[in-house]
Amino acid sequence: MLLVSIGLYLLLTIAIGWWASRRVKNTSDFVMAGRSLPLVVAGAALFATWFGSETIMGAPSRFVDEGMLGIVEDPFGAALCLILVGAFFARKFYEMNILTFVDFFRIRYSRTAELVSAILIVPSYFGWIAAQLVAMAVVLTALTGIPFHWGIIGCTAVVVFYTYIGGMWAVSITDFIQTIIIIIGLVILAVYIGHAAGGFSKVIASTPEGFFRFLPEGNFNSIAHYFAAWITIGLGSIPQQDVFQRVMSAKDAKTSVRASYIGGFMYLTIGFIPLFIALAGRTLYSDMAEGDPQMMVPMMVLRHAPMALQVLFFGALLSAILSTTSGAMLAPATIIGENLVRPYFKNVSDQRLLTIMRMSVVFVAVLSAVMASWSADIFELVGQSSAFSLVSLFFPMTLGMYWKRSSTVGALASMIAGLAVWLFFEIRGSELPSLLHGALVGLVVMVAGSLIWPDKGHRVG
Repeated sequence: MLLVSIGLYLLLTIAIGWWASRRVKNTSDFVMAGRSLPLVVAGAALFATWFGSETIMGAPSRFVDEGMLGIVEDPFGAALCLILVGAFFARKFYEMNILTFVDFFRIRYSRTAELVSAILIVPSYFGWIAAQLVAMAVVLTALTGIPFHWGIIGCTAVVVFYTYIGGMWAVSITDFIQTIIIIIGLVILAVYIGHAAGGFSKVIASTPEGFFRFLPEGNFNSIAHYFAAWITIGLGSIPQQDVFQRVMSAKDAKTSVRASYIGGFMYLTIGFIPLFIALAGRTLYSDMAEGDPQMMVPMMVLRHAPMALQVLFFGALLSAILSTTSGAMLAPATIIGENLVRPYFKNVSDQRLLTIMRMSVVFVAVLSAVMASWSADIFELVGQSSAFSLVSLFFPMTLGMYWKRSSTVGALASMIAGLAVWLFFEIRGSELPSLLHGALVGLVVMVAGSLIWPDKGHRVG
């Protein structure tokens, strides 16, 4: 009964995506939904950017093991990212009227900066997409018993089909519908599990001393790791195409700003519901400590919730992950088509470019599936993705937007140096988070390079 219901639920979701795909007439529709989304849909789309596997499966497992300090990165860092986007980036990007985030680097710096940033940003999505594929495969394995790797292959095939036909119109509309469903499902489950565990007060009282401590210890090492947790997604996910596309899909600049704030507020509040569910579940069911901690909430629902709640939860969970993955696949595919392929074809038609972007979805999906087979830690995969873009792209983008003396040489040197230092410490190992080394070097090189080798003219004020 559960499998049949979930299958029908997913078919309905795909049908909605198929219906929405009829609006896709050109690349603007495919990438930015024709820049026409109203506030409520745009806000839901920004909220759904990351509200998938890491929020419902990855973060709760960290929360019950490490307490409040374990989930600074998500949901706090993720909410911070959307709020910062609304405060400092949404309006400026919207008014530039560009197709991809990488177009900014061409306008502000040079064609070379565009090419390098595109080459850097595309791989940063592989970990993010892989995390969603891992989550879907893990859930599918738990429900059906099929091998994990076959689950990845099957999930990849479903997401490729969904993304290929729909584009941002399908992503946005399904995001809106699935946001409503996932909130209803999580609230009902939280009430059900919380009541069974003895109520909110009893669940909170069952936690060990210091569980809800939000500030780190006073030593430098703890503070450094705490700061790194805030900025991994908080700053690292700002220079990302999927966030950019959702901002640009709003009907006007004011809507894009407000939608970012709404998405951030929703993420910060709704993101706590899975955390409470996991905490109540650990209090109520001691056997939840066994097995894969990322499956704590899904397994609790599967074993102890009524059938109707199982259908609602698993249908909403899988469709939310599906929608998140679809948007994440669309983002690098858009950059491949617009910034890596199109410049080498002088007279490529819009329809031909649309085909290239769709074929790029397949390329991105295959590489992400391979990465998903290497690592099954959802939280870690997401963190690696955001760290990648933080050390290489955040400072060239931010200083390029707000510092007139930012130069092409400074931007290029920062991208390469920040990434190289981060990779070095990732491989070599370090007591401090490697992204702090990479980010610091990227900032210093950006400033020094711009001062030593300034541009003759500036394209953006």
